Amino acid sequence: MAKIVCGFCVPHDPLITGKPGAASAQQSGVVHDAFEQVRGRMIELEVDTVIVIGDDHYAMFSPGCLPSILIGIGDLQGPLEPESFLGIPNRRIANHPALAEFIMEYGFSRGFDWGVAKSLTLDHSTMVPIHFAVPETAKTVPIYIACGVTPLIRNQRCKELGKMLGQAVAAWPGDERIAILGTGGISHWVGMAEYGRVNEDFDRMILDVVQAGEVDRLVDLNDEDVVKQAGNGALELKIWIVAMSAMPTLKPRVIAYEAVEAWITGLGFAELA
Repeated sequence: MAKIVCGFCVPHDPLITGKPGAASAQQSGVVHDAFEQVRGRMIELEVDTVIVIGDDHYAMFSPGCLPSILIGIGDLQGPLEPESFLGIPNRRIANHPALAEFIMEYGFSRGFDWGVAKSLTLDHSTMVPIHFAVPETAKTVPIYIACGVTPLIRNQRCKELGKMLGQAVAAWPGDERIAILGTGGISHWVGMAEYGRVNEDFDRMILDVVQAGEVDRLVDLNDEDVVKQAGNGALELKIWIVAMSAMPTLKPRVIAYEAVEAWITGLGFAELA
């Protein structure tokens, strides 16, 4: 039986790699140290497969095609963005097609109508965390949810998706040691007039909620209120709902937080168990 041995919420800000010198040395150091802590825990816990959850930047799948949830079950490579922008060279990503297909079928049988990619080029929402936090020996199963481009997935459905993922892993007959990696957040305004603003008060409130393990308080967040207080990028908290809900036990702790206006984002890190 497979087991989720750890989970994390981490940022996927493309400017961490795309404009590494824009932030102060102190802030950059905190962010890189936090990623290293995540990576170190995965190595310590002998993680061999990481389920990485990202979101639908740029309507990345194909023009006019906007699945609410999508799973990659075949060959993976990334990033989608050019190295000149993201600072990460394109490469093949080790995948786990058997587990991905099992999760896909498990979801289908329980009312989750996935979009399915038999090959997938990953964007920064999964590639930045993979680049920093996923050990080279680990395989990846990518899942994307609709929280970047409308129509948006509902928060309650994110909770249900997370629970289903946890159940699917527990039902998998292999002996994999699995990490859940929820990416994104916290406050940032993408393509909006407030671009570059960070709402540190909102971010710290969210991290307090996460540390208390109160996933239902995240579920209860209203999308319009989130955008008003913390920007459209903060809707990526839907990804955190999925990750938190997937954990068999939830005993979170905040690893780090930095409000990095040079990287246009409030960057939060939490270990979920």
